[in-house]
Amino acid sequence: MFKKLIGAIKRTFTGKKQIVIQPRNETEIDREISALYEIVIDAMGSDRLVLQAGKMDALRLMRSANPCERVLALRRILEENPTISPVPKESELPAEIAKLSELLADIIARRQVEDKIDKKVNEKLEHDHQEYVKDIRLQILKEEKPADETPHDAKKREEIERMEEVKLTQSVMELLRPKTLDEIVGQERAVKSLRAKLASPYPQHLILYGPPGVGKTTAARLVLESVKNLEYSPFEKDAPFIETDGTTLRWDPRDMTNPLLGSVHDPIYQGAQKSLAESGVPEPKPGLVTDAHGGILFIDEIGEMDTMLQNKLLKVLEDKRAYFESAYYDPTDERVPKYVKMLFENGAPADFVLIGATTRDASSINPALRSRCAEIYFEPLTPAHIIEIVKNAAAKLEVDLEDGIAETISEYTIEGRKAINILADAYSLALEDDTEYDDDFKFEVGKSYNLADIPNVKIRKNHIYEVAQVSRLFQYVTKKASSQSTVGHIFGLGVSGFIGSVIEIEAVVFPAEKGKGTIRFNETAGSMAKDSVFNAASVLRKVTGKDIHDFDVHINVIGGGNIDGPSAGTAILSALISAVTGKKIRQDVAVTGEISLQGKVRPVGGVFEKAYGAKQAGIKVLVIPKENAKDIPPNHLGLEIHAVETAEDAFKYIFDEEINFTDEKV
Repeated sequence: MFKKLIGAIKRTFTGKKQIVIQPRNETEIDREISALYEIVIDAMGSDRLVLQAGKMDALRLMRSANPCERVLALRRILEENPTISPVPKESELPAEIAKLSELLADIIARRQVEDKIDKKVNEKLEHDHQEYVKDIRLQILKEEKPADETPHDAKKREEIERMEEVKLTQSVMELLRPKTLDEIVGQERAVKSLRAKLASPYPQHLILYGPPGVGKTTAARLVLESVKNLEYSPFEKDAPFIETDGTTLRWDPRDMTNPLLGSVHDPIYQGAQKSLAESGVPEPKPGLVTDAHGGILFIDEIGEMDTMLQNKLLKVLEDKRAYFESAYYDPTDERVPKYVKMLFENGAPADFVLIGATTRDASSINPALRSRCAEIYFEPLTPAHIIEIVKNAAAKLEVDLEDGIAETISEYTIEGRKAINILADAYSLALEDDTEYDDDFKFEVGKSYNLADIPNVKIRKNHIYEVAQVSRLFQYVTKKASSQSTVGHIFGLGVSGFIGSVIEIEAVVFPAEKGKGTIRFNETAGSMAKDSVFNAASVLRKVTGKDIHDFDVHINVIGGGNIDGPSAGTAILSALISAVTGKKIRQDVAVTGEISLQGKVRPVGGVFEKAYGAKQAGIKVLVIPKENAKDIPPNHLGLEIHAVETAEDAFKYIFDEEINFTDEKV
C-alpha cells in the first residue's frame, strides 16, 4: 500500500525535473527514502528544499550516507522543527518512513486544495476586474456620447419642449396678492403683533387663528421678508419660507414615509439610491422641517393635522433636530457614507420657527403644542375692508369700476380672497364685452397681452351679478337693522368659528286663562336656549310682577338656527317683556349676555367676533355684559358699546322709552 501511495504521489508531478539523492549500494530502505526526497523536491523545488534544510539544521543530515540521518533530516524539513532528535534507529526506519509518507501525502493534498482555491480566487478577481473595467468604459462612453434616443423617448422630449414654449401671464391671484405689509387690509393689529414676535432676537413659534381669506399666509411671508433686514434678527438673508398644508400631512405608523419630519428608505423594499441599495445601506431622507432650517415652516390648516403627527412635530421643536432610525443601519459597516452616518447618529438639523394657521377653534390644536406657541387672532373683514380690497385690486388691474361695484361685491363675501376672485371673474366678462373695447382693437389668437395693451376695460354691475348667478353666490349679510322700533323683536348675537352674526328673536303673547297659559319655543334652537326662556320667564315675573303662565307665549328664533350657549338670555328676556308690556324695542341695537335668575347679565364668549356680525348687519349700538368690557376696545368698528351689569341697565339702551317696572307690577 505504501508503494502505491508513493507511486500516486509521484505521478502527480510527472514532467518535472527529478533531483534524486541516492547513496551507493542502495537497499530497499534507501530507495524508499530517495523516493520521498524526489517527491519533496517536486513539491517544493530544489532551491527551496536547500533553504528549508538550512533553516532546520538538516542540510548536513540530508547529505549523509546514513539513511537514519537522512530520515531525521526529512522529518525536520516536513515538520519545520529543527529541534527534533535523536536520530532514529535502523529498526525504526520502516515506521518513520511510513509516518513521513502520510505527512507528505497530507501536505501535498492540502497544497492541491489550496492551489484549486487560489485558482478560483484568481479567476473571480479577474472576472470582477473585467466587469469593473467594462463598467468604467461604459460610463466613460456615456459621458462622452449620450445614448441614442429611442423614437418613443424623442417624442416625449419634443412634447416637453413644446410645452416649455407655452407661457401664460401670471395668474390674477399672483398679480393682486399684497406685496407689502401696508397692502394687507383690516389686520393692522394682527400684523403688528406678528412682526413684533418675529423681529425679536428670540423669535417665537406662532399659531394664527382667523377666518379664511383674511391674509394669514401672506402676512407671515411678508413679515419674514421685512425682519430679514434687521441687524438683530436671527434670520439670514436667504432664510427659507417653507409652506405646506396640514390637510395633506398624514401620520404613517410604519414610518415608511413622512414628508414633514423625514423618513428612511431601506435598501430592499423602498429602494434607496442605487449606490446605497447595492451595498445594503439605508438612505435617510430629511423632511420639510430640515428644509426650513434657519427660516420659517408655515403649516396652513395646522388644526387638520393628525394628533400623533402634532406630537412628533413637538419633539422636533424641542430637540431642534429630526432623528432617523432603521434596522438596516450598521454603524460598523465601512461602506456607509459619512453623511448617512452623520444623519443616523446626530440627526438632521431642524432649527426653525413654526407658524401654524387654522380656521378652526383652538381646541383642535395639541395643548402641549399650543403652550409652546404665541397665539395671534386675525380679525374678520368688514364690508368697508372688502371695499378697500376691491378698489386696491382694481387699481392693480388698471380697470375702471362702475359706481357701487366695490359695495356690491362686499355684499357677497367677507373674505378678501373671495372678493378678488369675484372681481377677476367680472374682469374676464368685461374683456369679452365688445362694447368695452376701442373699435380698432381686436384680440389675436395665440398672442400674449399686457394690461397696458388692453384699452378701456370697465367693470359694471351686470358683470358682478352674472358672476354671482353663475357661481351661485348669495348675499352673505343683508342689512337687517332699521330705525323703526318694533314690539317683540330683538337682535341677539351669535358666533360660529371666528365669524359673528346677528340672531333675530321674536316673541308674541296672548291672554289665557289664569295659570293655564302655554309656552312654545322652536326646538331647533337647542336646549340651552330653551333654558334661557325659562330663566327669562322667572326674571319677567320678578321685575314686572306678571306670571308668564297667564299668557300663551310663542318665542321664535328666525331661521331656526341652533343657539349653542346661554348668551341669548338677555335678548329673550327683552323680547318677552316687550311682548307682554307692548313696549317697543330699538332695531339698531343688538344684545348679548346670559341672564341669571337674579336679573344679572353674565359674561359670554366671542364678544369680539360678535361685534363684526353686528357691524355687518348695520347695528349701531351693542349691549354687552360688564365683565366683557375688557374683551373689546371702546368704539370698536364705530359701534356704540355699552357694558351693563343688570337687565334693567340693559333695558335703557334696548327700549326706545324708559320702562317703569313699578307701574307694570301695579
